[in-house]
Amino acid sequence: MEYRKLGNTGLEVSVIALGCEAFVEDNNNAMKFIDMAEEAGVNYFDLFSPDPAARSALGEALKGRREKFIIQSHISSVWKNGQYERSRDLDDVKEAFEDSLERLGTDYIDVGMIHYCDASDDWKAIKDNGIVDYARQLKAEGRIRHIGLSSHNPKVAMEAIEEGDIEVLMFSINPCYDLLPGTEDVNDLWADRVYEGGYINMDPDRQRLYELCEDKGIGITVMKAFGGGDLLSAELSPAGAALTPVQCISYCLSRPAVATVCSGARNPEQLAGSIAYCEASEEERAYAEAFAAFPKVSWSGHCMYCTH
Repeated sequence: MEYRKLGNTGLEVSVIALGCEAFVEDNNNAMKFIDMAEEAGVNYFDLFSPDPAARSALGEALKGRREKFIIQSHISSVWKNGQYERSRDLDDVKEAFEDSLERLGTDYIDVGMIHYCDASDDWKAIKDNGIVDYARQLKAEGRIRHIGLSSHNPKVAMEAIEEGDIEVLMFSINPCYDLLPGTEDVNDLWADRVYEGGYINMDPDRQRLYELCEDKGIGITVMKAFGGGDLLSAELSPAGAALTPVQCISYCLSRPAVATVCSGARNPEQLAGSIAYCEASEEERAYAEAFAAFPKVSWSGHCMYCTH
């Protein structure tokens, strides 16, 4: 397993991390996934879901080995009326955070991730409703070690980062999403219509975001590296051709400031496919030639640091 520094946090994280899907698709898999992660040297995982059953199952799996893992858990992800909600109500947010500590069997979270902010108005609500202040309080108390933000919109992410509290950014990165301009509607990222006009090169706001994170020491944890699985299928991929999991991970890890890629594995076989990156050859990791096969987009001058 390869490890990288998570920005300026001082944390050393495995380049492959566990995504939340591993725990919410089937709560019975939590122990299996944590066993597999420990054996492979995976030390980082993301848990956005507030599902009490998932949290409790993961807490059981972590017993006796909490310190072996770096937990990224989300602030503002709450469980109401038997389902997940994104909330900006401070009372809801506090209750959900306390529940996460209890069910996970820990007294601290390594990265407290302010959950899913894609709009400037939403970022304003997060601040006005006291959620950023609450995150600062949790950090001062040692109940979270670092403050993060999850977003799909580079403009909003940059706005939040410039204000100085965000230390870790969870961001959606893959070869197709990187072509698209920022949007406040996450559904645009996988809508076929947005790719119909054709794109050349990385969206400039996304490039600026990655460079800003690199400059400020903001560590990036990647979500949606496989586009929900679409990029692994020629039929479903908006580019019209398929990549392998190893190629997708290799692409993400080539972006500035990226420290780890959260594998959206729904079963052990899928997680093994991501962990295979660590033993993959340079030829297996190479993604530049695969881009040339994409019939729907142009990749001329795509990479900011080389000729790919």
